[in-house]
Amino acid sequence: MKTLLGRRARFLAAITATAGAVLVAGCTSSGSGGSAGDTAAGGVDLVKAGQLTTCTHLPYPPFQSEIDGKVQGFDVSLIDLVAKDLGVRQQILDTPFENFKTGAFLNSGECDLAAAGMTITPERKKNVDFSDPYFDATQAVLVDKKSGVGSLADLKAKGRKLGAQAQTTGEDYAKKQGLDPISFESSDAVLNGLRTGQVQAVVIDYPVVQGWLKDKANADAFKVVDNLNTGEQYGFTVKKGNAKLLAAVNKAIAGAKADGTYKKLYEKWIGPYTPSTPSPSAS
Repeated sequence: MKTLLGRRARFLAAITATAGAVLVAGCTSSGSGGSAGDTAAGGVDLVKAGQLTTCTHLPYPPFQSEIDGKVQGFDVSLIDLVAKDLGVRQQILDTPFENFKTGAFLNSGECDLAAAGMTITPERKKNVDFSDPYFDATQAVLVDKKSGVGSLADLKAKGRKLGAQAQTTGEDYAKKQGLDPISFESSDAVLNGLRTGQVQAVVIDYPVVQGWLKDKANADAFKVVDNLNTGEQYGFTVKKGNAKLLAAVNKAIAGAKADGTYKKLYEKWIGPYTPSTPSPSAS
């Protein structure tokens, strides 16, 4: 879907802003933090001095979520590498997911980049510039074990309700299959819809489902019945034409893959990793 991020000291600060809540993923910036921008390493212009400001949408584990009072996840860790290369700290701004498709917060100068488990699509490329792909994704169909649903095709035949996160490729996929999914604002709301019986099945990125099923109560109540290889890849985004920041992001991704950092982060946040099969499969 999730689509985006990087991490640091032991606290989270929430600040009211017009776009949403600012979440500090790291130590407080030593820069001015004012409205004037700053030029970091490599001549990369930043919207705020001393920090790399990242737009995301919380929660979306394992890519980004608040854990023990700070924002953490796979995306967060990767963008931390970008910030480190630039000699600054990452700061995260939580924003509505629909804005990632339009690049609104990038164009308005509120964020330097966006990281939110976001699938690279031709439509989104019209509004933002994507980094090199950093994650191969699949969609999973998770159902209530009592629903009698054994596949996505069963939903129509058995009259069961399907849920999906709004504005995501999972929702788009379901609609293309002739289904009419109930839309939820966040991944947490999707899971809550399944728990409360608003829906009997959901379609969402498989790594998200993996995280849910680590909880015994969820594993006892729900099961994966379909793993859909939709050919999706995630990318981080920058404002159109921001070639220097895009190059810095791509450099960090390539460096992490070359020196083994990517593998370590993948295994920490996602699961077992091999270069030939980078996306998890249902088992």
